[in-house]
Amino acid sequence: MSGHFAARLVVSITPADVGQRVSLRRRLPTGEYSDVVGVLESWSGERIQVRRRTGELVEVPAATMVAGKVVPPRPPARRPRRDDA
Repeated sequence: MSGHFAARLVVSITPADVGQRVSLRRRLPTGEYSDVVGVLESWSGERIQVRRRTGELVEVPAATMVAGKVVPPRPPARRPRRDDA
C-alpha cells in the first residue's frame, strides 16, 4: 500500500452562497495551497471575496480555487469557567 494520500478536490459553492460561511482552498503562485475560511461576501465574475473572522477581506481569483464548500456557522465563544469553591 502506498504512503500517499489522494483527496478529491471539489468546488461545491456558487455565487448563490453569498452570505454563507465557506471554506476555500486556493493554489498560490508558488504551487502551494492556502485555505480561507469566512463569510462569502461577494462573487462577481472572476473575483471571490471572503471576510475572515478577524474582519480581513480576502480576495480570491476564481481561477485559483481548487476546492470550496459551505461550512457550519462558527460556534459561540466559550465562557471562562467559574470556580465556585
